[in-house]
Amino acid sequence: MSNLLSVENLTMKFGGLTAIDDLSFDAKNNQITSIIGPNGAGKSTLMRLISGYFPATDGTVSVCGFDVLGQPMEARSCVGYLPEHNPIHTDMYVREYLEYTAGLHGIKDVSAAVSSMIERVGLTPESHKLIGQLSKGYRQRVGIAQALIHDPKVLILDEPTSGLDPIQLVDIRELIREVGRDRTVILSTHIMQEVEEVCDRVVLIHQGAIVADGALSAFASKPGGLESAFQELKVPS
Repeated sequence: MSNLLSVENLTMKFGGLTAIDDLSFDAKNNQITSIIGPNGAGKSTLMRLISGYFPATDGTVSVCGFDVLGQPMEARSCVGYLPEHNPIHTDMYVREYLEYTAGLHGIKDVSAAVSSMIERVGLTPESHKLIGQLSKGYRQRVGIAQALIHDPKVLILDEPTSGLDPIQLVDIRELIREVGRDRTVILSTHIMQEVEEVCDRVVLIHQGAIVADGALSAFASKPGGLESAFQELKVPS
């Protein structure tokens, strides 16, 4: 299956506000797709709809061939999700929290899965600490670890580097590139440099609709690169 994620004619309305407006796109395996746009463009709403967090007003989302509403358990088993505001339990220890998360996913050998994930995301030095004692960079690593613990084919990251210092930015972006080698990654961000360093493809949304979609190289080949493309489209940055 080349397209692990398919979004078709997706619409989300909150009262009289249309947050997502008849939006469609597919995402392939081994590809990091960036969903970018100004604040209020609908990025976080789209991430929640894809993850099955709440139902759309109209349209469909399928993950690994499973409809997120019609086959929610099957679809969610294929998805790892890190929301913009990482809802991890700060009063739990790193290993304890990841073991708890692994148990929720029905993983049989919890201890082995957690040990492997701690090493993969670079949490070994901090694994004995309370999450509340960690820096924001390490908390984001915990968030990515919980999203990856069940080895999902699709990983959804909503503003994963927001509020990080320059060193933490480099580390988390490197981690995202690494995990994107063997799965579909959907990355929501408003940081142009992040897109240029991490992503293969760019989907630009504004007022809940797609206004541009293409390979990063296509945007980069234009004078001024991706930032210039924003200006040409007259989308506020």
